[in-house]
Amino acid sequence: MDLVDELAVRGLVHDTTDIDALRSRLATGPIGVYVGFDPTADSLHVGHLLGQIGLRRFQLAGHRVFPLAGGATGMVGDPSGRSAERNLLSAEELGHNVTRISAQLERILDFTSGTAQLVNNADWTADVALLEFLRDVGKHVSVSHMLGRDSVRSRLSGDGLSFTEFSYMLLQANDFRHLHVAHGVELQMGGSDQWGNITAGIDLIRRTVGGTAHGVTWPLLTKADGTKFGKTADGAVWLDPERTSPYQFRQFWLQVDDADIRDRLMRFSLAPVAEIEELLATHERAPHERVAQRALAHELTALVHGKEAAAAADAAAEVLFGGDPRDADAATMDMLAGELACTEMSTDGLSDLVEVLVTIGLASSRGDARRTIDGRGFRCNGVVLDADTDLASQSLLAGGYLLLQKGRRSHHLVRIFS
Repeated sequence: MDLVDELAVRGLVHDTTDIDALRSRLATGPIGVYVGFDPTADSLHVGHLLGQIGLRRFQLAGHRVFPLAGGATGMVGDPSGRSAERNLLSAEELGHNVTRISAQLERILDFTSGTAQLVNNADWTADVALLEFLRDVGKHVSVSHMLGRDSVRSRLSGDGLSFTEFSYMLLQANDFRHLHVAHGVELQMGGSDQWGNITAGIDLIRRTVGGTAHGVTWPLLTKADGTKFGKTADGAVWLDPERTSPYQFRQFWLQVDDADIRDRLMRFSLAPVAEIEELLATHERAPHERVAQRALAHELTALVHGKEAAAAADAAAEVLFGGDPRDADAATMDMLAGELACTEMSTDGLSDLVEVLVTIGLASSRGDARRTIDGRGFRCNGVVLDADTDLASQSLLAGGYLLLQKGRRSHHLVRIFS
């Protein structure tokens, strides 16, 4: 199937301009494609992955891709999908955020091939005078078109919309025109809430330079129960490993509900559709093994954090859910140290097993520790402890750790120093 048909099969088409015209254009040769990312935080989150992976799909198909960091639009804030106006960021905050997300945008795409270029709309917007912008852009954008946007109408009927946010569409339309003229970009993609912004850009290109441009949006992500995708009890799932560790990132995808796994695989995986169908057929024969979730979790963790981090996250999960910790390497143990409570102790401090268990919090008292030991409820490095166990004589795991465990779910690392 061609690229347009593949996007449709994967559930990545919500709105398009003339789809047959786009298909014909793609068949003639490489096209320039862009997706914008506003730096409202110092990290992108999993909701932004569709845009990054969408660009990667086009790059793999031989097209030129332009991820855009919104150094200018980030100063205004897109009203799409918002019930209230964003807090405006200072120039310093915005500059910091642009630097951080730029590094994340460069991670998934291949910038060595010459087919990807990171752009920042502040480069062509920051020095434009207001009167010049109103004359060259505002003159060509219909207010009735702007008022027809769902996000504008909903805000006007609610808490209202500032002129700052109302002007966002003009800025994004101008981005498309600039990229069209400067880099030959002919296609903009985004979530379905970006449709009005995208068509405004297409219109501006047609009115000012007489060019032809295209737009494609994908459906916004929600869970099968209608709740927002990409949120956990602790908040958003970030691409920054300091905000969401590679292990936590992997676990987020591993916990995708069976009702959502087809959609997530089709939309996020770069594997061919036929391979995904085979994987889903295997998953359906034994859903409890979660082979589809495991495959997706590994692929996306490797894509965002690198192959080594993905392998360590897989191994760390294996240790925590029944695997032999003695097989874990140093990278795996270091990852576990970032996820589990960890206490540093000297070898001399291990002489009293009961005291150690109370100190690290696996037992509430010495009596509790003794009763649980008698019930064979504690393990060290996967081996059941008894009253005669000498922790100091236990072989250390990679990195100099002992992994103490109560039951199946309570773990504590002890890092041994001499």
